[in-house]
Amino acid sequence: MITGLGAITPLGTGVPDLWHGLLEGRSGVRPLEGAEFDGQPVRIAGTVPQDPAELLPRPQARRMSRASQFAVIAAREAWRDAGFAASGTVESGIDPSRVGVSIGTIIGGAPVLVDGDRRLRDKGPRGVSPLTAPMTVPSQPAAQISLDLRITGEARTVVSACASGTEAIGQAIDRIRHGHLDMVLAGGTEAAVTPAVMASFAAMRALSTRNDEPERASRPFAKDRDGFVHGEGAGLLVLEAEEHALARGAHIYCEAAGWGLSADAHHLVAPDPSGDGIVLALRRALADAGSVPGDVVHVNAHATATVDGDLAEATALRRILDERGAQAPEVPVTAVKGNLGHLQGAAGAVAAVVAALTLDRGHIPPTIGCDDPDDACALDVVRYVPRSLPADGDVVLSNSFGFGGHNAVLALRRDRSDRADRADRADRSDRSDRAKEEEAA
Repeated sequence: MITGLGAITPLGTGVPDLWHGLLEGRSGVRPLEGAEFDGQPVRIAGTVPQDPAELLPRPQARRMSRASQFAVIAAREAWRDAGFAASGTVESGIDPSRVGVSIGTIIGGAPVLVDGDRRLRDKGPRGVSPLTAPMTVPSQPAAQISLDLRITGEARTVVSACASGTEAIGQAIDRIRHGHLDMVLAGGTEAAVTPAVMASFAAMRALSTRNDEPERASRPFAKDRDGFVHGEGAGLLVLEAEEHALARGAHIYCEAAGWGLSADAHHLVAPDPSGDGIVLALRRALADAGSVPGDVVHVNAHATATVDGDLAEATALRRILDERGAQAPEVPVTAVKGNLGHLQGAAGAVAAVVAALTLDRGHIPPTIGCDDPDDACALDVVRYVPRSLPADGDVVLSNSFGFGGHNAVLALRRDRSDRADRADRADRSDRSDRAKEEEAA
């Protein structure tokens, strides 16, 4: 069960800023300031508007990479949201050895290493901080959460490109399912909006070049999409065994019902246009959840706004969703990268936070930037205004796909205890939502 949520994103600090920003159709993509970005072909990114170091005690913040700062801030929010004391496991009356941490990231603290190299060249060996090495390793965010909340069960790190955050959550599901742990703080973090990374992605021609319209640069599933927008942030979820959550009367957002992995084995950076690998991950997630395509009520898509990536994902989704039958209603799809940019290792975790909120609140945030949908994608993309979650079905899929052919899919299920009430609300409001979308268009 998912019982706590935390996030720090380009839309602000905290889950409320994320959720309300998505529902209102706001963008967190902004111009990159600073001389280090002068001359870069792409000078926009989805950046967190507040310095995370200001949200932590100064001595603690100085010992963390920016990615670790994001992770700890989001973890604290998720922990409090789950109903626990902010000071950690012991004060919360929880056995710390039965709690784990599972974090996905790609770059980790690599920007710290870059800064250390610059200091070495400018000031010599004495200019390099002794904290450079421990702050650089990708496992530091998981370690810092463990230290901050005094979690001793385990602290795991997943590095699988842009599927990292989703895979970290999937691994947490298994650790709880097989009885190794009662709870896991799981998710992803990334902080790599640096000149070298920006230049590298631009050299690959993977980034949108719409420097003059940052808020409209990321265009998932749009006919005129031209690449993703780089971003940063973190998303954390508290996953908990059902009996553990029920015993303490926790609020349950939804059930983390299953997950699936696959590999394209196609190309180092390009997706397999057939979508075969994605289809396999989708099928495995549904099977792990004990579900079938007819149970799917919504998809939170990976949709980076790259030409080939969006088309491959849409092709795979159509193959799965078409199995529902010709008479089945279309499944609404949304893509939060229009608002946030691509948060890399944190992308899947933040999408999972949004998917859990969608199931809990009954509303699907609209996809911004998709004013002219690509007919080749052939999906029911929610646009302009939020839409109520349909009553039929109870599974939301949250997709993440990464360079190298890493595919990871989460299957989240509606909390069954209040399904009837939610279904009634969704049924009453569905027609109204469709009318609002048509009017906005």
